Amino acid sequence: MRGVVMHAPGDVRVEERADARIIEPTDAVIRLTAACICGSDLWPYRGIEKLAGPTPMGHEYVGVVEQVGDQVRNVQVGDFVVGSFVASDNTCEICQAGYQSRCVHNVMMGSEGTQAELARVPLADGTLVPTPGSPPADLVPSLLAASDVLGTGWFAAVAAEAGPGRTIAVVGDGAVGLSAVLAARQLGAERVIVFSRHPERQALAREFGATDVVEERGDAGAARVRELTRGYGAHGVVEAVGTEESMWQAIRSARPGGYVGYVGVTHGVQLDGLDLFFTGVHLHGGPAPVRRFLPELIQLIWDRKIDPGKVFDLTLPLEDAAEGYRAMDERRATKVLLTP
Repeated sequence: MRGVVMHAPGDVRVEERADARIIEPTDAVIRLTAACICGSDLWPYRGIEKLAGPTPMGHEYVGVVEQVGDQVRNVQVGDFVVGSFVASDNTCEICQAGYQSRCVHNVMMGSEGTQAELARVPLADGTLVPTPGSPPADLVPSLLAASDVLGTGWFAAVAAEAGPGRTIAVVGDGAVGLSAVLAARQLGAERVIVFSRHPERQALAREFGATDVVEERGDAGAARVRELTRGYGAHGVVEAVGTEESMWQAIRSARPGGYVGYVGVTHGVQLDGLDLFFTGVHLHGGPAPVRRFLPELIQLIWDRKIDPGKVFDLTLPLEDAAEGYRAMDERRATKVLLTP
C-alpha cells in the first residue's frame, strides 16, 4: 500500500509500505476514504519533536471496513466507520468513566500511520463507530473532523464548562480551536471569544458561532478578555496551542474559579506553582477522549446540524502529502485533507 513516511524534519515522502493486516483477533482493517494532516504532525516536521527513524504518519481516519478479526462483533465488513486517534477497549473502568484516550489498553493510532490507503485499527469494537449508512461525499470531511479535531475541540469546550449563560474564550485559531468555537456554541455558550489574527480563520470562527475576535496575545490578550467581561474574565477558556505563552494566556483569561480546558499538545510548558496557585482556576485537559463523543458527533453531522468539515481548506491526493505539510507549516492552509 502507499503511505506517508516522515524521514527527517521537513522530509515527507509517500512510499510503498507493507499492507495493513489483522494481527490480533480484535483488529479491523479499513480502506481509507479520507485522511488528513494534524497540527501535531508539524512538531516532528519542524524538528521540535524528535523522530527515532523513518516514521509512518497520520492518526485521523474514516473509511470502509475490509477485514475483521475473529473476536470483532460491533463492526462488519462493508461498514463505513469513524474512529478515534486513540484505540481503546471502551470497557475498562477508565473508558467507562469517559476517558477512553487513557484506556488501560490504549494504542495510539499514530503508531499505525493512517495517512495511507489502508490502516489496521486495534481494539476495533471499542474504537470504531459505524455511520447510519454509507455517507454522501459531502459529509466525509465532517466525519473525518470528528476523528480528532472536532472531538478534541468538543472535549476542550466540555472541560472549559461551556454551557448556557457562559462566556468561553478560545486560545488558538487552528482546526482544534475553531472546532472548540463550534462546540462551545453547540453546548449553549452565550458568548464565545476567539483569539485570532488571521482574517480567513476569523471569518470561519464567526460562522461557527464566535461573538468576539481578539487579536492581542499574551497578557494583552487576557486583559482584552477582562475588558469584554466587565473585568471578571471568561467563565471558561480553551487552550488549543500547547506553548507556555498560550497556556498562561488561557489561565489569565479565565476568571477566578473559572475553567481551562487544555488540549494543545504541550512543548516546553512550565507553570510556576505559586503563580498558578493564586489564579484559582480549574485545569482539565490532555489527550481528548474522542470515542466518548463520537456517537453524538456523528449523528449531529449526519443530521446536518453542524458542518465541522469546513476546517479543511485544502484537499490533495495522498501522493501530494509533502505539499500539504508545507502548506500547513507555512500557514497557507488551516488543515489539509488527503484522498488516498
